[in-house]
Amino acid sequence: MNPERCLVMGILNRTPDSFFDGGRMALTDAVAHGIAMVEQGADIIDVGAVKAGPGPHVDEAEEIARLIPLVRELKSATQIPLSIETSSPRVAEEAFEVGASILNDVTGLADPALAKVCAGAQGTIVLMHHGGQLRGRPRHPRYEDVVVDVIETWKRLADEAVSAGVDPGSIVVDPGLDFGKTTFHSLELVRRLDELVACGWPVLVAPSNKDVVGETLGLPLDQRLEGTLALVALSAQKGAAIVRVHDVRPAVRAVAMVEAVVGHRPPVAPLRGLWD
Repeated sequence: MNPERCLVMGILNRTPDSFFDGGRMALTDAVAHGIAMVEQGADIIDVGAVKAGPGPHVDEAEEIARLIPLVRELKSATQIPLSIETSSPRVAEEAFEVGASILNDVTGLADPALAKVCAGAQGTIVLMHHGGQLRGRPRHPRYEDVVVDVIETWKRLADEAVSAGVDPGSIVVDPGLDFGKTTFHSLELVRRLDELVACGWPVLVAPSNKDVVGETLGLPLDQRLEGTLALVALSAQKGAAIVRVHDVRPAVRAVAMVEAVVGHRPPVAPLRGLWD
């Protein structure tokens, strides 16, 4: 995946406990929300059925019951790529079979079979740096240089994925803002995103409503949109390939404005000063 512009990935969680938008459990509601995000300009929909952070265990049968019908319905209703966030090879395999094309792995190949499943489906895989945080909260994480650690981890994970048969051109990487990191670490990763982009893999940045926004601005979950959009704009300007967000329409507009400024897209209606 080598997009020519920054893509917007909309987040669609069918979970009761996701940190920002949990509770959308009815299939019809989840499908309608996914379609609405497409209408708002989403380039990709990322579907999840298990909270990535701390939460109760969800067995495979329940994850499949939540995820697979949603992927199937969205595939029939939309034309854009569907991503699934899961740590289960079985769930990933079933999701690929019903139309998903991207595996968003926040576990850093904790189960190596994830890469094999992705390879077998000829899918794209997103490899995230989590700093040792798997469904937990970081406790005094320390890095000599967080950017170097992220890059070295990406190299290791990419080698594992390619060894399992994943096409090198089907690898996307994610620095994992907030995961195994303090707010200072996450801010540094955005500040030095050009170094991460220079590694050559398409970079996905997922800042949406996270603690890096809330702690930086001292704001609760329901007041983090502006801070999220600032990180979206910075990420797009620094060369991110994908930004992953809850609020699609404002993110699409923020990315479009950045791309117009840097010369990647023309204005839609440039009339000012040009009339006869």
